[in-house]
Amino acid sequence: MATEIKTWEIIDGELTEINTTLAQNGRKEKDDLEKWLKTNPKILGDNILVFGEQVWTKSGPLDYLGIDNNGNLVVVELKRDKLARDILTQAIDYASDVANWDIEKLNEICLTFSGNSLEDYLTEHFENIQLDDLVINKAQRLLLVGFSIDESLSRMIEWLSSKYDIGINAIILNYVKTSSGNELLSRTVIIPEEIEKEKSNKKKFTIPMSDEPGTYEPEKLKELLTTYLNNKQWSSRRLKTILLPVLLKREKITREQLKKEFVKAGEAIDENKAGYFIALMSNQLGQTKKDFLRQIIHYEYPKYQWEKDNFSIRTEYKELVKEVLEINE
Repeated sequence: MATEIKTWEIIDGELTEINTTLAQNGRKEKDDLEKWLKTNPKILGDNILVFGEQVWTKSGPLDYLGIDNNGNLVVVELKRDKLARDILTQAIDYASDVANWDIEKLNEICLTFSGNSLEDYLTEHFENIQLDDLVINKAQRLLLVGFSIDESLSRMIEWLSSKYDIGINAIILNYVKTSSGNELLSRTVIIPEEIEKEKSNKKKFTIPMSDEPGTYEPEKLKELLTTYLNNKQWSSRRLKTILLPVLLKREKITREQLKKEFVKAGEAIDENKAGYFIALMSNQLGQTKKDFLRQIIHYEYPKYQWEKDNFSIRTEYKELVKEVLEINE
């Protein structure tokens, strides 16, 4: 059922309906409403953090890209007036592209938006978040924001949420300016927040991790390494251009030495940023399905049980690594 919000002000003991709009009071979507949502995203939900705006997808720019405290991405579409049914198709289109984005792309979006890495941004805004247990972009949520909603869209949202367990909701805003000049912004939601939070919690997954190396034959190992180094992920590119070439020159390199190599190569602006990139690479090395990397690259845990250090190429695979790098130059 379509939602309509009305507000009354009590003046001299009587109810006086307040019926104002942003435009009537010199407010604009771009200059005011979007700024309010960006600086105080709690209006979207207590567990949602905005980290990108006007983010380009294959179908055009989405208004806001957010993330919840379970690592699910949130596609936010904002309309200055009524939410019509066609906005649902648009949001689904954006989400279908966003679903394929990796952590490196998301980190670049966050850096552009906030000046911080996604990891630092999450830590700063979400209390008690455990980054080691967080899997980014395992699922996507749709959040439609406007000042009223078509009944048909409201019905579709409820149906998709209840029948197919899709993370989707609509927020209906109501802006008023009282007779005393105070401005109020209230909201209501189509799906109760408790239900939305329950859905989000269900979608919390972890990526299997391991320190066990693979046992592939040389030709298969070469094929797997070549395929990995040729993909477009930032971590695989950094492994190809920084880590492996350095390890071919040294028997072993520490994490601190590797940070300096990143800065020296111009891959990171400082050692703090280099440390973040190394953490992303370390995560790749530790994923169970990437055991072929551990078959080639050895590492230790000299300081902390969660921090890989003292990287080296296993002696028997140095020639194989040289050959793969030469082929893929």
